[in-house]
Amino acid sequence: MTDVLVIGGGIIGLSTAIALSQKGANVTIVERDLCGHAATWAAAGMLAPEAERLSGDLLDFGIRSREMYPQWIANLMRLSGQDCGYWCCGMLAPVLEESDRQVISGHPKYISREESHQRLSGLGQSILGSLWLPEDGQVNNRKLTQALLTAARSLSIKILEGTTVYQIGRDRSRVTHLDTSAGKLQSDRYVLATGAWTRSLMPLPIKPIKGQMLSVFDADRKLQKVIYAPSCYIVPRQDGTIVIGATVEDNGFAQGNTAAGIAQLLNRAISIYPAIADMPIIETWWGFRPHAPNEIPLLGASDHENLVLATGHYRNGILFAPITAKLITDFIVDGISLAFFNDV
Repeated sequence: MTDVLVIGGGIIGLSTAIALSQKGANVTIVERDLCGHAATWAAAGMLAPEAERLSGDLLDFGIRSREMYPQWIANLMRLSGQDCGYWCCGMLAPVLEESDRQVISGHPKYISREESHQRLSGLGQSILGSLWLPEDGQVNNRKLTQALLTAARSLSIKILEGTTVYQIGRDRSRVTHLDTSAGKLQSDRYVLATGAWTRSLMPLPIKPIKGQMLSVFDADRKLQKVIYAPSCYIVPRQDGTIVIGATVEDNGFAQGNTAAGIAQLLNRAISIYPAIADMPIIETWWGFRPHAPNEIPLLGASDHENLVLATGHYRNGILFAPITAKLITDFIVDGISLAFFNDV
């Protein structure tokens, strides 16, 4: 028995488990693979509520979580003693079509073509203008994963990696146990943070959207800002790695990189930042984003009184992690109501 059993060891599950533990809960995480090695490991780590063009309550939610990041990262670094690659580098969101330029030219953060090239040298000639978003930034998602795992272990959170949950046992309005490859597991409360694999356990409207990605190496480290274009994003790390992504493929759990997918990303990235053409390729990979209707995550109460939902974060799991962890913890520990997304 444990106070809370978190199903899923990605960034949402790990973050929530840490927040719960720091509020005094005895927490166990159960993860089918290695913690943090699904969508979290495959991501680019952008903190980009404005560049993503989120709107309404979802934009407010993203900005609130972005504002939590400095303190959230400081807590993780204190617990883990590890760097998370958090970098408030700013973000340039180029406009490539004249029709789009006319639409956003009145935006308060719009800058002209000339200003865009002054702000970031080396841009391709196809850029007609851009949004300059100094508060958007990034975190190194793989470093963050390692810090989260170390932090969780420092808090004596029990982590069951390589443990498959076959089904969720229920009795009327309550979850009674989990049937797993490690036997029957029981808890007072359960958090469902299973991302793209949610439908294997609950009939919820979550589906996987595949994204292919690659990275190149910039020996000169000239690129110091994220470029978030309509056709791709280009994310420079402080060690010279540049992450390029990502395709958007609605074809289930089809694995692997394809020649067409990688060629598409490279062609788009080179047209936006031509210096990439001469950079060596380091790695290619793919992942599955958990898509929910209207891209709004499913958070809070479920049909079972002791099962809480924390899934469906789609492209923004890393951005939304701090606020999700806090609000799910407040809901479980203090009974503070979750109102999504009308009163967040």
